[in-house]
Amino acid sequence: MSRIVAITGGASGIGRGTVDRLLDEGWTVIAIDRDEVGLEMLRTDRSANDDRLTTQVCDVSSAEGVAATFQSIGRRFGRLNGLICSAGVLRIGTLDTMSVDDFDQLFAVNVRGLWLCAREAMPLLKLAGADDLARIVFLASISGIRHKIESGAYAATKSAVIALTKVMAVECAPYKVLVNAVAPATVDTPMVRPHLNPGSNTRYRTSGASPLGRIAQPEDVAAVIAFLLSKDASYVNGTVIPVDAGTVAAYVPPT
Repeated sequence: MSRIVAITGGASGIGRGTVDRLLDEGWTVIAIDRDEVGLEMLRTDRSANDDRLTTQVCDVSSAEGVAATFQSIGRRFGRLNGLICSAGVLRIGTLDTMSVDDFDQLFAVNVRGLWLCAREAMPLLKLAGADDLARIVFLASISGIRHKIESGAYAATKSAVIALTKVMAVECAPYKVLVNAVAPATVDTPMVRPHLNPGSNTRYRTSGASPLGRIAQPEDVAAVIAFLLSKDASYVNGTVIPVDAGTVAAYVPPT
């Protein structure tokens, strides 16, 4: 039987890119998302992998929904070798003008939802860690490392993800459950794409093109996640890996 991974936000963006990468590597994948249409498209696109792809509708900000989802996974599969927490939302605005609803939603999905999924998945991961690999990968962001104006609340959620990564990594090490995070720069995903269009007037300030001259694609991030799930990463724990082609390595002054 192939190893089993659950991926939140699996219907689009980095989550979808990771679903594709891990299916291609032979994993059994449980794609979790609140977007039923997106999950249906995923099932259609990956119909050749019906035997290794399961989809589950779930809003990660719902404690009851997350608990029910992972209970269902436990009944069906018995264990988990991997959890990828990719579900996230983006809300823009200066901190003195952002609405309470937008602020609360950012933390409900990006932080609370991520923690809920890790908490509910942990018993299944510990079972796998007893005699096989068990990994968690959180989606942070370079905005949690180098903050930007007009997306300060989003940056705060990603800083929180980095803190959770480091503490959970040490707490779970005795159970052989390794916890790491990736921190992408701007990625061409449905969440970010509207803000990339000239004249969109969303006020969101992307990280822009990297020193390599392009922004990331979901598969760029999925490749690093796949590494963290591999045997080659068996001594990597509590790390936050920027996937940004050097965007935060050094400042490039405007010419």
